[in-house]
Amino acid sequence: MSVYEKRTYSITVGRMADVLQLYTEQGWPALEAGGFSEKLVGYFVSDTGPLHQLIHIWRFDDDNDRRGFWKRLFADEKFMQFAPNIRPLIKKQEIQLMLSAPWGPKP
Repeated sequence: MSVYEKRTYSITVGRMADVLQLYTEQGWPALEAGGFSEKLVGYFVSDTGPLHQLIHIWRFDDDNDRRGFWKRLFADEKFMQFAPNIRPLIKKQEIQLMLSAPWGPKP
């Protein structure tokens, strides 16, 4: 059964443009170059409710796949050149693991 991971980063007010620029120029290219983007369902920016949030959802085959993915990503040289640049802009990080309901589409 697939496991979905929702990561929500609360960004310092006034710094979302910096975060989007860093992801556009460094983060996303590193994810694509390393083949990591294949597990991505999507990236989102909050527009209502809690603002200043960058949200991404990932799909994994199971928890072992998920753990292996993050281990490989955090060992990736290009991604780890990006990570220290974005960390100071993040106020809070939340991770939620989700399983698909037995009905409806499966992204």
